[in-house]
Amino acid sequence: MSGWFPKAFFFPTLAYNVLMEKLTSRAWYSRIDETVLLGALPFRSMTDELVENENVKGVITMNEDYETRYFVNTAEEWEKFGVRQLRLDTMDMIAAPSQENLTLGVRFINEIKKTTGGSVYVHCKAGRTRSATVVACYIMETRRLDPEAAFEFVRDKRPHIWIRETQWEAIRTYYANLCKNHPTGSAV
Repeated sequence: MSGWFPKAFFFPTLAYNVLMEKLTSRAWYSRIDETVLLGALPFRSMTDELVENENVKGVITMNEDYETRYFVNTAEEWEKFGVRQLRLDTMDMIAAPSQENLTLGVRFINEIKKTTGGSVYVHCKAGRTRSATVVACYIMETRRLDPEAAFEFVRDKRPHIWIRETQWEAIRTYYANLCKNHPTGSAV
């Protein structure tokens, strides 16, 4: 599967996500802990809700540029609401965030939490795979959980996350690096 596949199916799969949110119990976004919201594309029409009701002070965008071209705020538009955005472009359907991007994402969440006390909205197109990978790494690090326990923690709050083998590899590598850098040799 090459890069043309996600682009060709972007609009149909986005429509599917909207339909699933309307017809099933799937939420557009879910609160994972006191700091993190994991969700689908934050449409411009959701900005006031996210800023006022959810205290969003940071947004992590896991999408490629073509996915955010029409429906969501740019970094400059978020800034007008006092929200910082971090873009960590990751190809849909076939890729996992790089270790560098996972580290940047977790660091950004912790920085927003420390400096503003606000929430961070972590998203991709559906809030199921790319963004869930970042959130699982954040949960591993902050709650000192192993990959499977972190996955279960996130899935308990957002049951329809979908971590494929590529994302599992990224999560397990992140965990191995946490263990290596922890003085006791274990992240938990």
